[in-house]
Amino acid sequence: MIHVDTTLTPQALEPAARHLFAASGPKIAALQKRWRDADGTPVFTVAGRYTSRGWTEWTQGFQYGSAILQFDATGDEEMLRIGREGTLKLMAPHVTHVGVHDHGFNNVSTYGNLRRLLREGRLPADAWEGHFYDLALKASGAVQAARWTQLTPDLGYVYSFNGPHSLFSDTIRTMRALAVAHLLGHRLMGENDKAVSLLGRIIQHADATARYNVFFGTGRDIYDVRGRVVHESVFNTNDGNYRCPSSQQGYSPFTTWTRGHAWVLCGYPEQLEFLETLAAEEFTPYGGKEAVLRRFLDTARAAADFYLEHTPLDGVPYWDTGAPGLARMGDYLNRPAEPFNDHEPVDSSAAAISAQGLLRLGRWLETHGDPAAGRKYLAAGLTVARTIFAAPYLSTDPGHEGLLLHTVYHRPNGWDHVPPGRKVPCGEAAMWGDYHARELALYLLRLAGAGPYLTFFA
Repeated sequence: MIHVDTTLTPQALEPAARHLFAASGPKIAALQKRWRDADGTPVFTVAGRYTSRGWTEWTQGFQYGSAILQFDATGDEEMLRIGREGTLKLMAPHVTHVGVHDHGFNNVSTYGNLRRLLREGRLPADAWEGHFYDLALKASGAVQAARWTQLTPDLGYVYSFNGPHSLFSDTIRTMRALAVAHLLGHRLMGENDKAVSLLGRIIQHADATARYNVFFGTGRDIYDVRGRVVHESVFNTNDGNYRCPSSQQGYSPFTTWTRGHAWVLCGYPEQLEFLETLAAEEFTPYGGKEAVLRRFLDTARAAADFYLEHTPLDGVPYWDTGAPGLARMGDYLNRPAEPFNDHEPVDSSAAAISAQGLLRLGRWLETHGDPAAGRKYLAAGLTVARTIFAAPYLSTDPGHEGLLLHTVYHRPNGWDHVPPGRKVPCGEAAMWGDYHARELALYLLRLAGAGPYLTFFA
């Protein structure tokens, strides 16, 4: 269980966040200098050097989005150039990619961050540059929304790259793409000119994810622990019936893969922030605004409470809560995570994503009538951030291209690098982990007073 330090404040962590960006800039520049477009997309490091791994092209937005975040935090114009030019040159195919559930990762991290900076007055005013970002985000949201499986008249989901039968927990954070497109007044046009509401698809997808991928301790099955998250739910697409839980990257369908859990923990609170900005009448077809926000909040709190209870003292989880080697590690939840152990790897990328979710949930509750609970989640998020912004997680070694060490990509497939003399993966970074460490650090700087509150929808 996480030992939450209630004395922490965003201001107290501001030096650590700035230290992270001081280490971050040279790594972005070095990778940009070495990497060739023909190499594909950098995914994770092997012996300290980024390499590709073909599966889906879901990390390129994090590559160029990281440079944009670096500019945001430091004002380094070279980072802005890298981010803008990479977005213009390489990101357009991601806008129209019909084969993945990753639009929020790729396109909101690039076009979305640039749009936000333009709206914040951080870039020179240029109406047509704004139109360019808006059009990309409108198209991305609509393309993502078109990957749709309808279960019932009021429930459906954006399906994963596995196909129409597959609902991934990851995809809740891809709803950012639909949210920005909806905010820009866009909609998906279907057969016979039927207009499909992107807001409707966000709500239906989130409700399906909460119903089937998140557990609430209500006895759904014998492994129904409140706040547990399954990576994937499988459906019979002929009749819409739910069939079973599954997992692509976790240990089993009946344990919790912690990065999949992190997407839920981060995705629901940031969608709460977005939904709050919309007029009440927009929610009439979905049961009313208050009911929708309550469903999102209940899901976020369940996931947050599970994270607090099933993560070691310092806030960094192991890659799966049921990984078999944990049984040989004794009382591992009541001591700090051990990235160099011989049994199971930790996943600091899950920590970086989860920390932001805890902070956003805490802020929401503080400003919506439950300040005591809000302070608990805020303090938990700050505790996790303090851990990963320092050794042995933050890499300041100029010879290592990664920023956030001890991440895991696909443990069951054995894709992660195991250093000589070690028994499990450790010491490596991943593009999504580095990006979310930077995003977390920027969010903390904004909470500490360095600019307006940070949202994906500006």
